[in-house]
Amino acid sequence: MLDIKFIRQNNEIVKEAARKKHVEIDIDHLITLDDKRIKLSQQIEEARAQQNKASKDISILQDGEERTSRIEEMKILKESLQKKEEMLKPVMDEWQELMYRVPNVPDISVPEGNSDADNQEYKTWGEKTVFNFEPKDHIELLTNHNMLDLERGAKVHGFRGYFLLNDSIRLCFAIWNYALDFFSKKNFIPVMPPSIVHKNNFYGTGHLPADTEDYYITQDGDGLIATAEIPLMGFHSDEILSVNDLPKRYLGFSPSYRREAGAYSKDVKGLIRVHEFYKFEQLILCEGNHDMSVKFHEELNQNTEEFIETLGIPYRTIIACTGDLGRGHVKMYDIELWVPKENTYREISSASYFHDFQARRFNIRYRDTDGTVRFVHSLNCTAIPTPRILVSLVENFQNADGSITIPKILRPYLGGVEKIG
Repeated sequence: MLDIKFIRQNNEIVKEAARKKHVEIDIDHLITLDDKRIKLSQQIEEARAQQNKASKDISILQDGEERTSRIEEMKILKESLQKKEEMLKPVMDEWQELMYRVPNVPDISVPEGNSDADNQEYKTWGEKTVFNFEPKDHIELLTNHNMLDLERGAKVHGFRGYFLLNDSIRLCFAIWNYALDFFSKKNFIPVMPPSIVHKNNFYGTGHLPADTEDYYITQDGDGLIATAEIPLMGFHSDEILSVNDLPKRYLGFSPSYRREAGAYSKDVKGLIRVHEFYKFEQLILCEGNHDMSVKFHEELNQNTEEFIETLGIPYRTIIACTGDLGRGHVKMYDIELWVPKENTYREISSASYFHDFQARRFNIRYRDTDGTVRFVHSLNCTAIPTPRILVSLVENFQNADGSITIPKILRPYLGGVEKIG
């Protein structure tokens, strides 16, 4: 959420941000609505002050005409106050809804574009895997080794359901344990957060009100988290931290749930886009400083790049264009792994920073060295998701006989096993 003062003073910049992100919102109407909000709020405060004064005056008056007259005046004042409060409620409701929909301003380095087709390649690493035989896709490889059962997954869960079996489970545990070791050395605090949270946490991170159809919201007003970012941001909500305690660095591990309702995922088979998965998520809360946000953003993305490099999987990093950014994002990198059978790259990680957009919604602040209370800046980045990582891992490390070589870095976590099959 942007500061309403910033919106009023920089309405043309905010309008341009909405245009770049393809967000339809009437900023002029929001400002007019804010004028009404301010005027009614001032009138209510004045009426309450008058009511308090009248109450004190009446308390010291003895029975008589003056006291009776003041009581009648107070009744009229109370009725007027109630009317103004009733007038303010719909104004506040609409104002709040519009404020939630105002997008953050993208960084000047973000390329302008309409969709992910306009994202720009920023870096490539590793040679694309080439085979002297016809490679299999991850579905065939995992199924052949009794590591995946999609048919029974669909029977039990429905579309995008899956069962992982045998060595796929061992691989996932190896990846999780390696990720825990790797990212813990980067000075993160491991956290296993709740996976069912109040709906307001989705609004806090900016997942809502946009993309409502992508998340599992219960009849009780709670939601199944789509990423550990959501509960981790709620961890310090309504708190004032000390600047000496910043940055806060968390490594969240959690199940994640997404409907994957968008058209972009309809043609993706197997384990690329599923309704439930597990994920390590890096999250940082830092001082409210742009240069510091940029520094940590680069660090978070490089952490995941380094992790992928130790696995030996070719990848590329792209800069998301304005049309592919979420409402709250200032800038975002995506890391995409090479999938040989598809002859394409597939996303495995996103690294984003938000300035104080999320912190304002969660009311996460810190007290600076001079005593000033400011909002923190927030950043997050996928460390690694499973089972999606299995797609590129097994396809890149397959052999002509159908076996799968285990990346060297994972072998100690598998008791020294070098190959599956």
